[in-house]
Amino acid sequence: MKKTVLFDLDGTLTDSGEGIINCAALALEHFGLEVPSREEMRVFVGPPLHETFRRFGVPVDKTDEAIRVYRSRYVPTGMFENTPYPGIQALLEALKKEGYTLYVATSKPEEMSVTILERFGLAPFFDRICGASTDSSRSTKDAVIAYLLEQSGAKEDMIMVGDTKYDVLGAKAHGIPAIGVSWGYGSVAEMVQAGAIGIADTMEGLLELIKKA
Repeated sequence: MKKTVLFDLDGTLTDSGEGIINCAALALEHFGLEVPSREEMRVFVGPPLHETFRRFGVPVDKTDEAIRVYRSRYVPTGMFENTPYPGIQALLEALKKEGYTLYVATSKPEEMSVTILERFGLAPFFDRICGASTDSSRSTKDAVIAYLLEQSGAKEDMIMVGDTKYDVLGAKAHGIPAIGVSWGYGSVAEMVQAGAIGIADTMEGLLELIKKA
């Protein structure tokens, strides 16, 4: 039984799409770029922003500027256009009761992640909240997990829970199996293809998959 669980944040613990999409749209408008439909913009939730802005036409040498514009709205407003998924607190309570050690491993900047989880009363469930650095030197899920392992000293009996292929692949890079959740912003097919050991459609289903892992 895996007794240590790493959780992604956006699309896994909280539904943060509204704030992220609103701020990404502002950045695209800043460059005079077309703002796609909100459905198409869902891909901004989860992956590193540098990568996604390039996909939508922001030149490589302008991605830092795009992120500055994004954060000019996200920090005061956008990160609170966000809500925990129904049942997530009960899930975390159940895992802690069972003796699991819980961490957050997210590509969102760490300081923002801590603020959000504290705002929703979820921070106390986690031994450590690890996120990206603000200077983009640590932005991929692989790099964040490496940082978490270094900071926490956790080495074995671990499993990752996330909603995108980036969570699965980032965990795989460190020999950690991953469970995907279908309520987030990623593709179930992509998570399966990346090697997810299971897909949870409900909180109850996720609890069972974690216990079986």
